[in-house]
Amino acid sequence: MTTIARTDPYPTRGTGEVITPRQDPVVWSAPGAPGPMLPAELLEYERDGFLTVPEQITGAEVALYRAELDRLIADPAVRADERSIVEPKSRAVRSVFEVHRLSEVFAALVRDERVVGRARQILGSDVYVHQSRVNVKPGFGASGFYWHSDFETWHAEDGLPRMRTVSVSIALTENRDTNGGLMIMPGSHRAFLGCAGATPEDNYKQSLRMQDAGTPSDAALTRLADEHGIRLFTGGAGSATWFDCNCMHGSGDNITPYARSNVFIVFNSVENAAVRPFAAPSPRPEFIGARDFTPVR
Repeated sequence: MTTIARTDPYPTRGTGEVITPRQDPVVWSAPGAPGPMLPAELLEYERDGFLTVPEQITGAEVALYRAELDRLIADPAVRADERSIVEPKSRAVRSVFEVHRLSEVFAALVRDERVVGRARQILGSDVYVHQSRVNVKPGFGASGFYWHSDFETWHAEDGLPRMRTVSVSIALTENRDTNGGLMIMPGSHRAFLGCAGATPEDNYKQSLRMQDAGTPSDAALTRLADEHGIRLFTGGAGSATWFDCNCMHGSGDNITPYARSNVFIVFNSVENAAVRPFAAPSPRPEFIGARDFTPVR
Protein backbone atom coordinates (compact mmCIF):
# COMPACT_ATOMS: atom_id res chain seq x y z
CA MET A 1 0.00 0.00 0.00
CA THR A 2 1.34 3.43 -0.91
CA THR A 3 1.71 5.93 1.94
CA ILE A 4 1.09 9.55 1.00
CA ALA A 5 3.39 11.96 2.79
CA ARG A 6 1.77 14.78 4.75
CA THR A 7 2.38 18.36 3.78
CA ASP A 8 3.76 20.15 6.83
CA PRO A 9 2.92 23.87 6.84
CA TYR A 10 5.47 24.51 9.60
CA PRO A 11 8.59 22.35 9.12
CA THR A 12 10.89 21.96 12.11
CA ARG A 13 13.47 19.62 13.72
CA GLY A 14 15.39 19.24 10.45
CA THR A 15 19.04 19.68 9.56
CA GLY A 16 18.93 23.46 10.00
CA GLU A 17 16.76 26.31 11.20
CA VAL A 18 14.09 27.56 8.80
CA ILE A 19 11.74 30.54 9.04
CA THR A 20 8.19 30.12 7.70
CA PRO A 21 5.79 33.08 7.52
CA ARG A 22 2.70 32.54 9.63
CA GLN A 23 -0.06 30.97 7.53
CA ASP A 24 -2.88 31.23 10.06
CA PRO A 25 -4.92 34.05 11.61
CA VAL A 26 -4.02 35.34 15.05
CA VAL A 27 -7.63 36.17 15.98
CA TRP A 28 -9.98 33.62 14.38
CA SER A 29 -13.37 35.08 15.32
CA ALA A 30 -15.27 37.49 13.09
CA PRO A 31 -15.24 41.20 14.05
CA GLY A 32 -17.86 41.89 16.67
CA ALA A 33 -18.02 38.30 17.92
CA PRO A 34 -19.41 38.17 21.48
CA GLY A 35 -17.07 37.63 24.41
CA PRO A 36 -15.30 39.32 27.33
CA MET A 37 -12.66 41.05 25.16
CA LEU A 38 -13.22 44.50 23.70
CA PRO A 39 -12.44 45.13 20.00
CA ALA A 40 -9.41 47.24 20.98
CA GLU A 41 -8.09 44.39 23.12
CA LEU A 42 -8.41 41.92 20.25
CA LEU A 43 -6.52 44.35 17.98
CA GLU A 44 -3.75 44.64 20.58
CA TYR A 45 -3.57 40.87 20.91
CA GLU A 46 -3.42 40.44 17.14
CA ARG A 47 -0.66 43.05 16.81
CA ASP A 48 1.59 42.01 19.69
CA GLY A 49 0.65 38.36 20.17
CA PHE A 50 -0.34 38.92 23.80
CA LEU A 51 -2.66 40.85 26.08
CA THR A 52 -2.42 41.60 29.80
CA VAL A 53 -5.51 41.59 32.01
CA PRO A 54 -4.83 43.43 35.31
CA GLU A 55 -7.54 41.56 37.28
CA GLN A 56 -8.40 38.24 35.68
CA ILE A 57 -9.51 36.92 39.06
CA THR A 58 -10.28 38.62 42.37
CA GLY A 59 -8.20 38.70 45.53
CA ALA A 60 -10.56 36.23 47.23
CA GLU A 61 -10.19 33.87 44.28
CA VAL A 62 -6.40 34.18 44.41
CA ALA A 63 -6.51 33.00 48.03
CA LEU A 64 -8.67 30.02 47.04
CA TYR A 65 -6.33 28.95 44.22
CA ARG A 66 -3.21 29.54 46.30
CA ALA A 67 -4.59 27.28 49.03
CA GLU A 68 -5.39 24.61 46.45
CA LEU A 69 -1.90 24.89 44.94
CA ASP A 70 -0.37 24.49 48.41
CA ARG A 71 -2.57 21.45 49.05
CA LEU A 72 -1.52 19.81 45.81
CA ILE A 73 2.23 20.25 46.22
CA ALA A 74 2.07 19.08 49.85
CA ASP A 75 0.20 15.89 48.94
CA PRO A 76 2.68 12.96 48.80
CA ALA A 77 0.50 11.17 46.25
CA VAL A 78 0.59 14.18 43.92
CA ARG A 79 4.33 14.60 44.35
CA ALA A 80 4.87 10.93 43.48
CA ASP A 81 2.65 11.21 40.39
CA GLU A 82 4.38 11.54 37.00
CA ARG A 83 2.41 14.74 36.48
CA SER A 84 4.59 16.45 39.11
CA ILE A 85 7.93 17.84 37.91
CA VAL A 86 10.61 18.66 40.48
CA GLU A 87 13.62 20.96 40.40
CA PRO A 88 16.79 19.03 39.46
CA LYS A 89 18.83 20.40 42.40
CA SER A 90 16.47 21.29 45.25
CA ARG A 91 13.88 18.57 44.42
CA ALA A 92 11.17 21.14 45.17
CA VAL A 93 8.04 20.81 43.05
CA ARG A 94 8.42 22.93 39.90
CA SER A 95 5.15 22.17 38.08
CA VAL A 96 2.08 19.99 38.41
CA PHE A 97 0.40 19.10 35.12
CA GLU A 98 -3.24 18.33 34.32
CA VAL A 99 -4.42 20.27 37.38
CA HIS A 100 -7.91 20.65 35.95
CA ARG A 101 -8.24 16.85 36.28
CA LEU A 102 -6.49 16.59 39.64
CA SER A 103 -8.52 19.38 41.23
CA GLU A 104 -12.17 20.43 40.92
CA VAL A 105 -11.10 23.88 42.13
CA PHE A 106 -8.91 24.38 39.06
CA ALA A 107 -11.48 22.64 36.84
CA ALA A 108 -13.96 25.36 37.83
CA LEU A 109 -11.43 28.02 36.83
CA VAL A 110 -11.09 26.45 33.37
CA ARG A 111 -14.90 26.61 32.95
CA ASP A 112 -15.13 30.21 34.19
CA GLU A 113 -16.59 32.31 31.37
CA ARG A 114 -14.10 35.11 32.09
CA VAL A 115 -11.41 32.59 31.14
CA VAL A 116 -12.82 30.18 28.56
CA GLY A 117 -14.89 32.96 26.99
CA ARG A 118 -11.72 34.82 26.03
CA ALA A 119 -10.27 31.66 24.53
CA ARG A 120 -13.40 31.06 22.42
CA GLN A 121 -13.36 34.67 21.28
CA ILE A 122 -9.73 34.52 20.16
CA LEU A 123 -9.96 31.10 18.51
CA GLY A 124 -13.40 31.51 16.97
CA SER A 125 -14.76 28.13 18.04
CA ASP A 126 -15.38 25.84 20.96
CA VAL A 127 -12.19 24.92 22.76
CA TYR A 128 -10.73 22.09 24.80
CA VAL A 129 -7.81 22.05 27.24
CA HIS A 130 -4.64 20.94 25.49
CA GLN A 131 -2.60 21.37 28.67
CA SER A 132 -2.97 22.74 32.19
CA ARG A 133 -0.48 23.09 34.98
CA VAL A 134 0.56 25.10 38.00
CA ASN A 135 4.07 26.52 37.91
CA VAL A 136 5.37 26.98 41.43
CA LYS A 137 8.79 28.51 40.71
CA PRO A 138 9.86 28.71 44.36
CA GLY A 139 12.45 31.21 45.53
CA PHE A 140 16.18 30.68 46.07
CA GLY A 141 17.12 29.02 42.84
CA ALA A 142 14.15 27.80 40.79
CA SER A 143 15.35 27.44 37.23
CA GLY A 144 13.85 29.35 34.32
CA PHE A 145 12.29 28.26 31.03
CA TYR A 146 14.59 28.94 28.07
CA TRP A 147 13.43 30.84 24.97
CA HIS A 148 11.01 28.85 22.84
CA SER A 149 7.77 28.91 20.85
CA ASP A 150 5.18 26.63 22.42
CA PHE A 151 3.72 25.87 19.01
CA GLU A 152 7.06 24.51 17.82
CA THR A 153 6.86 21.82 20.51
CA TRP A 154 3.11 21.27 20.24
CA HIS A 155 3.38 20.89 16.46
CA ALA A 156 6.51 18.72 16.47
CA GLU A 157 5.75 16.50 19.47
CA ASP A 158 1.95 16.67 20.04
CA GLY A 159 0.73 17.00 16.45
CA LEU A 160 -1.21 20.28 16.60
CA PRO A 161 -1.62 21.11 12.89
CA ARG A 162 -2.26 24.87 12.91
CA MET A 163 -1.65 27.94 15.06
CA ARG A 164 -5.08 27.97 16.67
CA THR A 165 -4.10 27.73 20.31
CA VAL A 166 -3.92 30.31 23.10
CA SER A 167 -2.36 30.23 26.57
CA VAL A 168 -3.20 32.15 29.71
CA SER A 169 -0.88 32.52 32.68
CA ILE A 170 -2.73 33.72 35.79
CA ALA A 171 -0.54 35.03 38.62
CA LEU A 172 -1.15 33.52 42.05
CA THR A 173 1.71 35.52 43.57
CA GLU A 174 3.12 38.90 42.64
CA ASN A 175 5.08 38.74 39.40
CA ARG A 176 8.02 41.05 40.06
CA ASP A 177 10.73 42.21 37.68
CA THR A 178 13.20 40.22 39.80
CA ASN A 179 11.62 36.81 40.44
CA GLY A 180 11.84 35.15 37.05
CA GLY A 181 8.93 36.79 35.24
CA LEU A 182 7.63 35.95 31.79
CA MET A 183 9.41 37.59 28.84
CA ILE A 184 7.91 37.77 25.34
CA MET A 185 9.21 39.22 22.07
CA PRO A 186 6.25 41.31 20.78
CA GLY A 187 5.34 40.48 17.20
CA SER A 188 7.43 37.32 17.10
CA HIS A 189 4.24 35.29 16.60
CA ARG A 190 4.07 36.35 12.93
CA ALA A 191 6.83 34.01 11.74
CA PHE A 192 7.53 30.39 12.67
CA LEU A 193 11.10 29.47 13.56
CA GLY A 194 11.66 25.81 12.74
CA CYS A 195 14.49 24.51 14.91
CA ALA A 196 17.39 22.23 14.00
CA GLY A 197 17.96 18.72 15.32
CA ALA A 198 15.91 15.56 15.67
CA THR A 199 13.56 14.84 18.58
CA PRO A 200 14.87 12.12 20.93
CA GLU A 201 12.58 9.33 22.10
CA ASP A 202 10.66 10.36 25.25
CA ASN A 203 12.08 13.87 24.94
CA TYR A 204 9.47 15.21 27.37
CA LYS A 205 11.26 13.59 30.31
CA GLN A 206 14.18 15.94 29.72
CA SER A 207 12.43 18.96 28.24
CA LEU A 208 10.07 19.50 31.19
CA ARG A 209 13.14 20.13 33.32
CA MET A 210 15.53 21.65 30.80
CA GLN A 211 14.66 22.46 27.18
CA ASP A 212 17.07 21.17 24.52
CA ALA A 213 15.30 19.89 21.40
CA GLY A 214 13.27 22.71 19.88
CA THR A 215 15.60 25.41 21.20
CA PRO A 216 16.44 28.29 18.81
CA SER A 217 20.06 29.16 18.11
CA ASP A 218 21.72 32.16 19.75
CA ALA A 219 21.95 33.82 16.34
CA ALA A 220 18.22 33.39 15.65
CA LEU A 221 17.26 34.68 19.10
CA THR A 222 19.51 37.70 18.65
CA ARG A 223 17.87 38.54 15.31
CA LEU A 224 14.39 38.19 16.83
CA ALA A 225 15.26 40.31 19.87
CA ASP A 226 16.81 43.00 17.67
CA GLU A 227 13.70 43.07 15.48
CA HIS A 228 10.98 42.81 18.12
CA GLY A 229 12.47 43.76 21.47
CA ILE A 230 11.67 41.99 24.74
CA ARG A 231 8.77 42.72 27.08
CA LEU A 232 8.94 41.65 30.74
CA PHE A 233 5.58 41.07 32.42
CA THR A 234 4.96 42.11 36.00
CA GLY A 235 1.71 42.36 37.89
CA GLY A 236 -0.09 41.60 41.08
CA ALA A 237 -1.65 38.31 42.07
CA GLY A 238 -4.80 37.84 40.03
CA SER A 239 -3.43 39.47 36.89
CA ALA A 240 -3.06 37.45 33.70
CA THR A 241 -1.17 37.35 30.43
CA TRP A 242 -2.86 35.85 27.38
CA PHE A 243 -0.46 34.94 24.59
CA ASP A 244 -0.44 33.33 21.18
CA CYS A 245 0.98 29.84 20.78
CA ASN A 246 3.80 31.03 18.49
CA CYS A 247 5.19 33.86 20.64
CA MET A 248 8.89 33.54 21.39
CA HIS A 249 9.02 33.63 25.17
CA GLY A 250 10.95 32.45 28.21
CA SER A 251 11.74 33.29 31.82
CA GLY A 252 14.84 33.60 33.96
CA ASP A 253 15.86 31.83 37.15
CA ASN A 254 14.29 32.94 40.42
CA ILE A 255 17.04 33.61 42.93
CA THR A 256 14.92 35.92 45.10
CA PRO A 257 13.14 34.77 48.27
CA TYR A 258 9.78 35.33 46.55
CA ALA A 259 8.00 32.51 44.74
CA ARG A 260 6.42 33.21 41.36
CA SER A 261 3.44 30.88 41.18
CA ASN A 262 1.04 30.83 38.23
CA VAL A 263 -1.74 28.66 36.89
CA PHE A 264 -1.23 28.03 33.19
CA ILE A 265 -4.02 26.88 30.85
CA VAL A 266 -3.68 26.10 27.14
CA PHE A 267 -6.88 26.19 25.11
CA ASN A 268 -6.93 24.66 21.62
CA SER A 269 -9.71 24.90 19.05
CA VAL A 270 -11.80 21.75 18.66
CA GLU A 271 -11.25 22.31 14.92
CA ASN A 272 -7.48 21.95 15.43
CA ALA A 273 -7.38 18.60 17.21
CA ALA A 274 -4.02 16.89 17.54
CA VAL A 275 -2.94 14.37 14.90
CA ARG A 276 0.23 12.30 14.55
CA PRO A 277 3.31 14.32 15.66
CA PHE A 278 5.03 16.17 12.84
CA ALA A 279 8.60 15.69 14.10
CA ALA A 280 8.71 13.13 16.91
CA PRO A 281 8.64 9.32 17.15
CA SER A 282 5.41 9.29 19.18
CA PRO A 283 3.03 11.70 20.97
CA ARG A 284 3.85 12.93 24.43
CA PRO A 285 1.70 11.57 27.29
CA GLU A 286 -1.85 12.87 27.49
CA PHE A 287 -1.21 14.78 30.72
CA ILE A 288 1.12 17.03 28.67
CA GLY A 289 -0.69 17.05 25.32
CA ALA A 290 -4.34 16.05 25.56
CA ARG A 291 -6.01 13.61 23.18
CA ASP A 292 -9.43 14.17 24.72
CA PHE A 293 -10.96 16.90 22.55
CA THR A 294 -14.17 17.34 24.57
CA PRO A 295 -15.20 21.02 24.51
CA VAL A 296 -15.07 22.97 27.76
CA ARG A 297 -18.60 23.55 29.05
